[in-house]
Amino acid sequence: MKIITDKDGGRLTIAIEGQLGTASAKELEDVLKANIGDATELVFDFEKLEYLASAGLRLLLASAKTMKKQGSMKIIHVPKPVMDVLTFTGMVDVMDVEEM
Repeated sequence: MKIITDKDGGRLTIAIEGQLGTASAKELEDVLKANIGDATELVFDFEKLEYLASAGLRLLLASAKTMKKQGSMKIIHVPKPVMDVLTFTGMVDVMDVEEM
């Protein structure tokens, strides 16, 4: 997995490439902890995300909870296989998600 972060004022964009599974979730969690503190808008760019496991879903929920207190969060460029997971788990009903 590759994580690319971009901070622009209060906007934090995190692009994830590859697979977000149990093994890689800790890396994303560390990036979030280091960067989310002063963010008022969090954007996950999933354009190059190939796989999303339950550990990744947990991080998305935790991020949404944090951002509800300090701003907003959205997930953009979601490929169909990942969108299927987000739909099946009901995440699309509680998060701002944009399919590719």
